[in-house]
Amino acid sequence: MREALLNTSISRINRADALGAWMGGLRLAVAGVFVVVSMALLGGCSGDAELPYEERPVEQIYNKAMDYMADEDYAKAANEFEEVERQHPYSTWARRATLMAAYADYKYNNYDASILTAQRYISLHPGSKDVAYAYYLIALCYYEQISDVGRDQQMTENALAALTVLSVRFPQSEYARDARLKLDLTRDHLAGKEMEIGRYYLKRREYIAAINRFRVVIEKYQTTTHVPEALHRLVEAYLSLGIKTEAQTAAAILGYNYPGSDWYQDSYALLAGQGLKPEEDKGSWISKAWHTVF
Repeated sequence: MREALLNTSISRINRADALGAWMGGLRLAVAGVFVVVSMALLGGCSGDAELPYEERPVEQIYNKAMDYMADEDYAKAANEFEEVERQHPYSTWARRATLMAAYADYKYNNYDASILTAQRYISLHPGSKDVAYAYYLIALCYYEQISDVGRDQQMTENALAALTVLSVRFPQSEYARDARLKLDLTRDHLAGKEMEIGRYYLKRREYIAAINRFRVVIEKYQTTTHVPEALHRLVEAYLSLGIKTEAQTAAAILGYNYPGSDWYQDSYALLAGQGLKPEEDKGSWISKAWHTVF
């Protein structure tokens, strides 16, 4: 019944929760009569956080943690899993309890604690078959703290770094595909931040500062959804500065790669208004940056 409850509560979330359900099923093989007798002797006092330290059998602590997981009381579950490691650091279940503690903290949105525990797991057990999941948990903790583009993007940068490590080190793991999808979304978010700042400078007619922001999008985030607008904004900025060849190059690349976009129509109209047309200059940084990737 405990396993059924755990699987029901965990099935609603993402792949991190799916592995949590798998790990939750790994209850102690000796959790039969021995645990029942042990719990009867201890009279159910083990769950009281106010009680002083009292050494308990590893089976009792671990299964109590699993009970809390089934009840979605993740804070208490994390404490119990940590107690397994504290009281029985050399038991065969201490390693699994460490990773489960990180998972429970993640579920409780206690991201800092989850990251630290997962990092400790990686440090202590680098060769474990579950180490990829520890990396995945770290990435998820950063990813779920990504804020809107109007705020500081340090968490987005952290998520990008963690997801990249996971994708590179464990490309065949069951988490790699999800990591790649989240990488794309993370890059798109960072590109959106650059676009927001670039538009701000453009509105203030600080064209060089604006160009530098749009340039980051072209050079670092060419696979994101913000590229067509970035190219168009380059057309605007360069025309405002009177640098026609760069404006024509940006428009030419925009038209070749996104011919049906509204951004290209706007760029074409801007050039036509000055008697110009899209024309690529192979020596332009825009052309060089674009062809380096594609």
